[in-house]
Amino acid sequence: MVSEHSDAQGGEPTALALKILVAGGFGVGKTTLVGAVSEIRPLRTEELLSEAGQLVDDTDGVDQKVTTTVAMDFGRITIRSGLSLYLFGTPGQDRFWFLWDELSQGALGAVVLADTRRLEDCFPAVDYFEHRHIPFVVAVNCFSGARTYGAQDVSRALDLDRGTPVVLCDARDRDSGKEVLIRLVEYAGRMHTARLLDSVS
Repeated sequence: MVSEHSDAQGGEPTALALKILVAGGFGVGKTTLVGAVSEIRPLRTEELLSEAGQLVDDTDGVDQKVTTTVAMDFGRITIRSGLSLYLFGTPGQDRFWFLWDELSQGALGAVVLADTRRLEDCFPAVDYFEHRHIPFVVAVNCFSGARTYGAQDVSRALDLDRGTPVVLCDARDRDSGKEVLIRLVEYAGRMHTARLLDSVS
C-alpha cells in the first residue's frame, strides 16, 4: 500500500504511507517487533495455543510461547515527517499462509525475521519474497542464550541473492526495530528505482 495525502489547497502531497510486511517462522518475534515500534496500540489477532495445534505447530526452542497470530498484526510508525510505515505482521504457521498473498498486495517490501536456533523456519518466507520479487531484508532476532552468527554467515546459510541485507536486531527494542525498517526502506527504494530504470532503458 502506497498512499499520499494532499494539503487543503490540493497542492503537493504532504504524507506518504508505505506498506511493509513482517514475516518469518513460528515464534520468531514478529508480533513483538510490530508492538515495539508501533506508535499506535497495535492490532493483534492472537489466540492461545491449543492441544490440537500442538500436533502441527513445532514449538521446539519456543517452549514458553502460549499464543499465536492467526490472521495478522498491524502497527504504524512515522520514520520522519511525511513518511509513515504501515506494518503487517504475517502468521508464521504454514496453515495460515493463504493470507500472505492478500497481505502482500501493494507492499513496498518485507522484513524476514530469523532465529539462528531455528534458521530453517524462515526459508519459506525467503522463498516467497524472492519468487515474487518483493524486496526484503533478513533481520536476525538475537535471542538471549542463542549462539551469535555474523550477517555473512546467515546470508550464506540462507543462500540469499547477492545484495540482500542481513541485519542483527533485538525485536523488543524500538530503536533496533526502527533501524531494521529504515534499512528495508532504503534497500527497497534502490531496488524499485533500478527496476524502473531497467523498464525504460
